[in-house]
Amino acid sequence: MAVLDDLLEDLAAESGALDALLAPLEDAAWRTPTPAPGWTVAHQIAHLAWTDRVAALAARDPEAFTAMLTAALQESGTAFVDQEAERGAQQSPAELLAAWRADRHDLAAALPAVPPGGKLPWFGPPMGAATMATARLMETWAHGQDVADALGVKREPTARLRNVAHLGVRTRDFAYIQRGLPVPDSEFRIELTAPDGSLWTWGPETAAERVSGPALDFCLLVAQRRHRDDLAVQVVGDQADQWLNIAQVFAGPSGSGRSKGQFS
Repeated sequence: MAVLDDLLEDLAAESGALDALLAPLEDAAWRTPTPAPGWTVAHQIAHLAWTDRVAALAARDPEAFTAMLTAALQESGTAFVDQEAERGAQQSPAELLAAWRADRHDLAAALPAVPPGGKLPWFGPPMGAATMATARLMETWAHGQDVADALGVKREPTARLRNVAHLGVRTRDFAYIQRGLPVPDSEFRIELTAPDGSLWTWGPETAAERVSGPALDFCLLVAQRRHRDDLAVQVVGDQADQWLNIAQVFAGPSGSGRSKGQFS
């Protein structure tokens, strides 16, 4: 449980950092448009609250989650994600913030109860409790970036980015499968400079296909929060180059990402 405990601690810290950004806002600021088309700050938090809620459902009652997902897809297709964000965004900011706090705390209680080796159904491949905690941290960080961008706030990167980067590396093959492309048969070497200047690495040192650069930039890329041309991520090898053009750390349909030069 030590690994899950550490991940839940990081998730709580990431959520707390976003909460601290939201708590002092006037109600009007919750209606500020974010870089995600059609989504305000309220939509971003409504999405986090809803996904934390259904993640807890997946942890406690996988069959009920699967039934919910099947019904939602039959009724609305993938549009149900936007519909849930729209529904949640209609709450008052105080109600919405309280709901997100309750939902994320409920998830933190549900994940440790998942049996060892158990897999939770999700919108992408099933995952264990530790991976779910990592995925929730990633989404909290990514949607928190949208909120920060909307409010004109610059966030300082933390060591918690290692969790996002790790998930970004692990979802390499998923990005290809999502687009119906053949998965590379070679291993990649990933070398990222952490916020404290240390080096985070994945893959064999001798790999010919290589990705390097600041950890923050890599995370912004795989979460599709910045355009690749605006980031200092470097590659060696055609396959690694292709991956950076399609990388996505999140489940669900491939997004359109952000435009080149969209952010100063």
